[in-house]
Amino acid sequence: MAAALLALGTGTAPAHADTVLSDQWHLTRMKAQEMWRTSTGKGVTVALIDTRVLAVPELSGRLLPGKDFREGTVAERHDSGTTAASVIAGTGKGAGGRDSAYGLAPGAKVLPLEVSDGQGTKERTLAAQNDAINAGLAPALRYAADSEAKIISVSLAASADDEAVRSAVNYARSKGKLIFAAVGEDTIDHPLVGYPAATPGVVGVSAVDKNTTSLKKAGTGLEVDLSAPGEDIISACSGGGTGLCRSKGTAMATAIVSASAALIWAEHPGWTANQVLRVMIDTAGGPDNGAVRSDYLGYGTVRPRLVLKNPGDPGAADRDPVPDYRTASPSSGPSGSGAPSATALAPVSQEPEGPAAGAPAAAEPADGHSGAFWLALAVCAAGLLCVGIAAPPLLADRRRARPAGLSRP
Repeated sequence: MAAALLALGTGTAPAHADTVLSDQWHLTRMKAQEMWRTSTGKGVTVALIDTRVLAVPELSGRLLPGKDFREGTVAERHDSGTTAASVIAGTGKGAGGRDSAYGLAPGAKVLPLEVSDGQGTKERTLAAQNDAINAGLAPALRYAADSEAKIISVSLAASADDEAVRSAVNYARSKGKLIFAAVGEDTIDHPLVGYPAATPGVVGVSAVDKNTTSLKKAGTGLEVDLSAPGEDIISACSGGGTGLCRSKGTAMATAIVSASAALIWAEHPGWTANQVLRVMIDTAGGPDNGAVRSDYLGYGTVRPRLVLKNPGDPGAADRDPVPDYRTASPSSGPSGSGAPSATALAPVSQEPEGPAAGAPAAAEPADGHSGAFWLALAVCAAGLLCVGIAAPPLLADRRRARPAGLSRP
């Protein structure tokens, strides 16, 4: 897997309708303006671990003083962090007060923490790229842990695990932080999930397109927890003469998931990270094949609007929901094509409105076979009507079985 996982904006202007906001399909589909009547994320800070963030007009009043953790590991400066920050907290006001792009949580603050994307290393090897990324990630995570930020959004991923990063994640979790990280993408279809998204304690985020279908190049595996729009995302940026970019990838999806958490936490400031995450999973639009989760979409695409309308039971303050849900569905994967879709961004009239929308179903047996499968075997063992009764469930179980996924070496 390539170490650098950010999809940079093109720097070209999107086609204008009445306003830039009306062109931001992900905000329209998520009913952002409806949510903003309840919450804009005000009072919540998101620590953004990414490349450089520039003070573009759309981020006026939204950026806190940041910190550089590159430590000379990159010769070139990249500012794709500006795009992610704008996707989180863009105010819709461009230069001279003109209409421009909004973030999903325009009232939130962003703490920019700059790290290397590994692309400027002299060696140009995968190992050097991983080292450059991880060297910045560990101290940036610790800095975020000690800050006022409640949410940590990591746009980059490495293909190698790192003990210092793991330790920093544990430290941030001990401080009550909610950590989201992009699962990354590669040139091959469905690569493995990158780090720190694959690190225990981190919520791995993947991306879907306008048809709510998983992006083929996005990381795939049990470590995928949630998804969000990640195609044709219009935002403010520092590239080109228009100040607007179209971007793609799991970094954009991670920014949207982080902004979703900011909207929820602003409305429920007394909740813990565990409780915010639980309601996000409970209301996520799961795979459209009815599975509890998939290795492509996780538990589904985020729908913060449902939480703001009816939060339901956030559960225990000190209980991490992800292990609970994974125990309930160890390896529920998509059936059929290699690019599964979710129900998360369906029109409002088609969305379940209750707090349990997208909630996990009852647990399957740990070995993945259905109850009918074992009943059929018992009938066969007893020699009773094996062909007439047992064969259909056996064949059905075989049809529902998912081919084994990739395993991490």
